[in-house]
Amino acid sequence: MKKTAILFGSTSGNCQSIAEKIAEKLGLSATDILPATQLTPALIAENQNLILGSSTWGCGELQDDWYQPLETLRNSDLSGKTVAIFGCGDSCGFSTTFCNAMAELHRAATQAGAKIIGQVPTEGYTFDDSEALQDGQFIGLPLDEDNESQLTDTRIEAWVNTLKPQL
Repeated sequence: MKKTAILFGSTSGNCQSIAEKIAEKLGLSATDILPATQLTPALIAENQNLILGSSTWGCGELQDDWYQPLETLRNSDLSGKTVAIFGCGDSCGFSTTFCNAMAELHRAATQAGAKIIGQVPTEGYTFDDSEALQDGQFIGLPLDEDNESQLTDTRIEAWVNTLKPQL
C-alpha cells in the first residue's frame, strides 16, 4: 500500500474513533491519523492516498475543524492522488441531511483532481435524503454512531476490504 494519511474532523470523538478503526484495519500507524487542522500542502505532497472523514452537524454542515483545511484541499493539485471519504451522521434525527459533510469533502477533492474511491450502496441504511449520494450510491462510507453503532465495525471491515486493492 502506498503512503496513506487519514484526516478527520470530530467534535464528539466518534469520527476520530472511526478513523482509528480504519487505520487499524489498513495496518497504518497512529502517526498516519491526523486531525483535519493538520492538513498542509506538505502533508498532501508526501501521501499518495488520503482518507478524509467528517461528522455532519446542524442541518448538514461540515464539522468545524474542516473549514480552513477544506480550502487547502481545494487549492491543492490532487491529480494522481487517491481519496476515500467517510462520515458520521444521525440517520434518524437528521434523516434529510444524513452525512452531508461527505459531499463537501468530495467536492473539494474532486475539484482538486483526485481519484475518488470507496462508494457504498445505500442498501441497509435508513435515511430520507443525503447530499452524499451520487448515481444511487454514497460517495463514501456513512456511519451512524447514534442509532446504528452495532453496524459500524461490519461496515468499516467491508469498506476497507474494497479500498485495500486500490490504495
